[in-house]
Amino acid sequence: MAVLGGLIFAALAVVVAGFQLGLAAGRPWGHLTMGGRYPGRLPLFMRFSALVFALLWLAMAWLVLAHVRGWAVVQGWGLYSVLGLCLMTTVLNLITPSLPERRLWGPVTVVMSLAMILVVTL
Repeated sequence: MAVLGGLIFAALAVVVAGFQLGLAAGRPWGHLTMGGRYPGRLPLFMRFSALVFALLWLAMAWLVLAHVRGWAVVQGWGLYSVLGLCLMTTVLNLITPSLPERRLWGPVTVVMSLAMILVVTL
């Protein structure tokens, strides 16, 4: 089950990273992020932060895959950090004032958090 959880998490993390890369490239998806504060294209400084978040999600996907596939020994604090970031992201996506963001990313991050719980507990 831990491998399945890791694969689910990694696949969804790649989807989230792709979304962030789209934001960084100027896609008009601002209503789906940051509480909908910047509808349309994000301002330049927010596009840079989207790029940083994309890299963070890809790094977390690699870390989890490395753990569940046995590619590298990952310390518990690394996995618990990913879980903590996932849970925090889930809460923020569930309480965001942007209804489209909540409807899109709420379920995605709930599944990611549940998948990470499988990874760290099994």
